[in-house]
Amino acid sequence: MNPETTRTVTTEEVVLPGRVEPDGLKLVTRQLSAPGTGQTLVRVQATGISFAEQQMRRGKYFDQPPFPFVPGYDLVGEIVAVGEGVAPALLGRRVAALTKVGGWRSHILLDAADLVPVPDGLDAATAETLIVNGVTAWRMLHRVAETRSGQTILVHGANGGVGSTLVQLARAAGITVVGTASERHAEAVRALGAHWVDYRGDIPAQVRAVAPGGVDAVFDHVGGPGIVDSFRLLAPGGTLVAYGTASTKDDRGNSRLPVLKLFARLLWWNALPNNRKAHFFNLWQGHRNIARYRARLREDLGRVFDLAVTGRIRTRVAARFPLSEVAEAMRLAESGTVVGKVVLEPSENTTRKGSEK
Repeated sequence: MNPETTRTVTTEEVVLPGRVEPDGLKLVTRQLSAPGTGQTLVRVQATGISFAEQQMRRGKYFDQPPFPFVPGYDLVGEIVAVGEGVAPALLGRRVAALTKVGGWRSHILLDAADLVPVPDGLDAATAETLIVNGVTAWRMLHRVAETRSGQTILVHGANGGVGSTLVQLARAAGITVVGTASERHAEAVRALGAHWVDYRGDIPAQVRAVAPGGVDAVFDHVGGPGIVDSFRLLAPGGTLVAYGTASTKDDRGNSRLPVLKLFARLLWWNALPNNRKAHFFNLWQGHRNIARYRARLREDLGRVFDLAVTGRIRTRVAARFPLSEVAEAMRLAESGTVVGKVVLEPSENTTRKGSEK
């Protein structure tokens, strides 16, 4: 493809037509126009399957668009064409983007202002695992809870994508971490530098064995009844950061209700004179001030990328699949049997399955 003469390109994309099983995902092709003013055409090298897409398949993600749509929360790719007003020097650059939807494509049109440079020290799949997980973890740790060296935190799901990144960012900042996970992931959590806690046991008792006076922050993606224990485990002045309701993922009924109940509970706690704070983290908060949001994305993701290049944090690609095998990739991601992120690579040379550090 000659970037200077591109007018249209055929893109392969995965469409989620409705509430379907993984086999119901549809692979289609269509034509993309040339990039418009301020736009770039990006050839996608890696995109991923996160918990968000798993919820979208069930129609359970809080603010997903109406069906049908193309999922894909984030991606890494190469700029192959630019529109008017975009510097030609960007051609050939590797970039990352936080899209929320639309990433499961071979090519995509994106505003140049929404792109973050990917350093040379990271391959596409590794960089992809750091986008939504890394920005979420960084912001919750440093912008919301404002944790600092010498403190102790509790991370639920410390073996997961966001959880394992949280643990590593905290350890890099000199923070003690207690992490919940199943027994099968105990050694993996310990290897990250955290005190492992069995999530099927008495979590409060296990946490207080490490932090008798409570913890300075709790990061909870589970929600449900256990959120009460998370708040009670806070030391005076501590902060609870809730960022999901994973415990209700298979519940029937209104997908917004569990989140609204959680909002109400957090507001109630904040109204009490208890010297503790509770927040619901939304990655897209502040998006209405688009210039500030873009600047913060470049800053936060840039810091995470730098830590990865220097080896201070590590991620794991659980498996790689071509777009054509998205159903199998989704089943694996939802199986709970892998550590790391399942990555989709729109390439004929994709190495299927396998695990790597």
